[in-house]
Amino acid sequence: SISSCDAFLNVFQSRGLKPEVICPCASSSEALTVAIRRPPELGGPPPGKAVLSMNCLSFGVIRVDTEEKLSVLTVQDVGQIMPGASLCVVKVDGTPYLCKADEVGEICVNSGATGTAYFGLLGITKNVFEAIPVTAAGVPVSDQPFTRTGLLGFVGPDHLVFVVGKLDGLMTVSGRRHNADDVVATALAVEPMKFVYRGRIAVFSVPVLHDDRIVLVAEQRPDASEEDSFQWMSRVLQAIDSIHQVGVYCLALVPANTLPKAPLGGIHISETKQRFLEGALHPCNVLMCPHTCVTNLPKPRQKQPDVGPASMIVGNLIAGKRIAQASGRDVSQLEDNDQARKFLYLADVLQWRAQTTPDHLLFLLLNSKGTVASAASCIQLHKRAERVAVALMEKGRLNIGDHVALVYPPGVDLIATFYGCLYAGCVPITVRPPHPQNLATTLPTVKMIVEVSKSACILTTQAIMKLLRSKEAAAAVDIKTWPTILDTDDMPKKKLASVFRPASPDTLAYLDFSVSTTGILAGVKMSHAATSALCRSIKLQCELYPSRQIAICLDPYCGLGFALWCLCSIYSGHQSILVPPLELESNVSLWLSAVSQYKVRVTFCSYSVMEMCTKGLGTQTDILRMKGVNLSCVRTCMVVAEERPRITLTQSFSKLFKDLGLSARAVSTTFGCRVNVAICLQGTAGPDPTTVYVDMRALRHDRVRLVERGSPHSLPLMESGKILPGVKVIIAHTETKGPLGDSHLGEIWVSSPHNATGYYTVYGEEALHADHFTAHLSFGDTQTVWARTGYLGFLRRTELTDASGERHDALYVVGSLDETLELRGMRYHPIDIETSVIRAHKSIAECAVFTWTNLLVVVVELEGSEQEALDLVALVTNVVLEEHYLIVGVVVIVDPGVIPINSRGEKQRMHLRDGFLADQLDPIYVAYNM
Repeated sequence: SISSCDAFLNVFQSRGLKPEVICPCASSSEALTVAIRRPPELGGPPPGKAVLSMNCLSFGVIRVDTEEKLSVLTVQDVGQIMPGASLCVVKVDGTPYLCKADEVGEICVNSGATGTAYFGLLGITKNVFEAIPVTAAGVPVSDQPFTRTGLLGFVGPDHLVFVVGKLDGLMTVSGRRHNADDVVATALAVEPMKFVYRGRIAVFSVPVLHDDRIVLVAEQRPDASEEDSFQWMSRVLQAIDSIHQVGVYCLALVPANTLPKAPLGGIHISETKQRFLEGALHPCNVLMCPHTCVTNLPKPRQKQPDVGPASMIVGNLIAGKRIAQASGRDVSQLEDNDQARKFLYLADVLQWRAQTTPDHLLFLLLNSKGTVASAASCIQLHKRAERVAVALMEKGRLNIGDHVALVYPPGVDLIATFYGCLYAGCVPITVRPPHPQNLATTLPTVKMIVEVSKSACILTTQAIMKLLRSKEAAAAVDIKTWPTILDTDDMPKKKLASVFRPASPDTLAYLDFSVSTTGILAGVKMSHAATSALCRSIKLQCELYPSRQIAICLDPYCGLGFALWCLCSIYSGHQSILVPPLELESNVSLWLSAVSQYKVRVTFCSYSVMEMCTKGLGTQTDILRMKGVNLSCVRTCMVVAEERPRITLTQSFSKLFKDLGLSARAVSTTFGCRVNVAICLQGTAGPDPTTVYVDMRALRHDRVRLVERGSPHSLPLMESGKILPGVKVIIAHTETKGPLGDSHLGEIWVSSPHNATGYYTVYGEEALHADHFTAHLSFGDTQTVWARTGYLGFLRRTELTDASGERHDALYVVGSLDETLELRGMRYHPIDIETSVIRAHKSIAECAVFTWTNLLVVVVELEGSEQEALDLVALVTNVVLEEHYLIVGVVVIVDPGVIPINSRGEKQRMHLRDGFLADQLDPIYVAYNM
């Protein structure tokens, strides 16, 4: 350290100290003293000084430069080699080839005075203490072994030895070598010096995406403000960039005295690095610059000029691939056709059941204690429906075809009023009631559905009616514009003159409204024909008869959840045990206990229910077993979903409850979407759902490449259940709309008698979405009318045989097209990035990603203490770079529960994005990566 020598000389030169007597010497723990100055009066040469170009040193070459520049390193010799020793300089990596005279390398010594071995470490001893330097031709320089000193340097004029650094702190970034000590010296020279403690800076490199990245960690003084620290950090970045021409990947400041100390004082570098990588450093300020220093990302994908649909078919034919098309069982040949004709209108079915089996119980609603809160037989349901119909006509003065919003908690009332509307010829819309503790966010959705659906009347309970008109409600919405509100708590017992009979099966039966994950409220129209076709398909797939019981733990407001809750029991006559998911909040084991108590063979739930059971009952399986909970009765447990199957959740659920007798084959998922609420559903017969592994990198290029389990970048995809009877599925190219071959990724299109007939939107944007329901292939079979699901997936013919004896076609759902992120010309599914991020640190509870002006934003829920918040920034950035080749633009760290989730347990990423842009997330920390 020349500056230390100069400082000493400055003080004592006035007392007669001669400059040439100050002598740094070189030693290492392996070679002991390597070089020392011989006093001039004994004939030693005068001390030498060299000013070397830092840039050339990073390439391992010695070039003399001028002292005026900042980017130079001034070195002084460490004297001559010890008497009786020989010294050489060898290449740092690989075979110890001799360096040229102008190259920097590792100094090696051969003398009787070096160490001879590391105690007990034979392998590393051979490399360090028995190195045989060779010439470029591969000829050994000497027959004596040399000892590597771990010092980097060269031999100058007069055989003076110069040391420029240690091998220990060498960082190789993009092929150039940088010395940690030099980088520390640059950082310390940045004003204001008082900002950090002099000896308390650690510089090391971490491997990220096939290269080393420089990390600088410093202890900041306690009185520094956040503004000061950011100013200092940005100055350090600039200084290191201009002097060393290298980017710093991460700069972290930690509180004073928190870095681990080495035994001899100073900072324990390897321990610091370990803490950084484990997320245990707890910095108080962090600045990451991946944009500037990660330069080895793969090139963005260039889209090729379009290949037409015809060429694709021809290509598939030549490759011997079949067109990806599959269908469930054919309904037209089945034995229940005459029954299907009789059961065209659900209102007729309910009346017929009320006459033939009046006391047969259709519904049992359980409360949180697991006891039956209310039950409904066929006749009770029919009579309630009649009363509701009378009230609609007399009190509500509604006309045939008017829309009615049903705002009820999950229960029998909801079902009875639904049929009351059908009896009166009105069109029902089921709406989730507002949450009394959270009116501000839940009431506007109710209001929006009521308005968009053009409801002429709201049916509800007295309690909710009070709530809709309350002072608190007025703060959230305009309560003066509600349509007529009727409560159905105590209605007069009146007989209905006649039940309304629709003119044709194609007239509207009900509207199904749901908020998509992208935050779009979409209502679809379901005709009477589609409604009965839906019930029939589910009946056939699950083998439902009046003697059967099924348990349902779902929200009854939209999609398949609504159909199972309100429609299927009436159609098939089976008994439904209704478990409102809200009750699980006070009794987590309610659903599983009910399944066990009633010995249910078929049960349905949602991902949120499955997650609650997995998290809440993880440690309680023994207690449940003692209470007699036995799940061996379950043949199929289906998760109702509109997304890619969450394979980790279903697997952990199966593993966890295996102890209670749950069969490993029982759990499967369903798939539906807005255009068709039930496309796949496992049912009771047919082969088990299969799992395939696809290459995640190929998926980003819209290609399916099947790989073995456990191969790098593999992603497991589980089949979404069997395709329902009467349903046909084809995979179409997202742009050319042509059919694709087996195992090719495209949009899933569906054709079936229970497709919805269209969107019901108030803004008349139907033209925009008409092709969602009436799409035609651009080539091949151009006659069939398909509905576009908006989901990417592929079909694959398996080796299994399905119920009809044909080879079974499996449908794999990859994800929603609306959700995908277009980055670097590739298509990413948020869930894949989120899965990587959640794995990065134990304190990450949940994560969601979205894009904002081309930047990738990662929102992370922190479950640990707030001092861990900043540890996550680097870990999140690292894992997304490594696994997805993407640079994270913003990392937002928030409290648990900030990421909004809908009733199906899906993340509402667009709502989150709106909250982020409106600055409403109240984050713990926001890191903008430069």
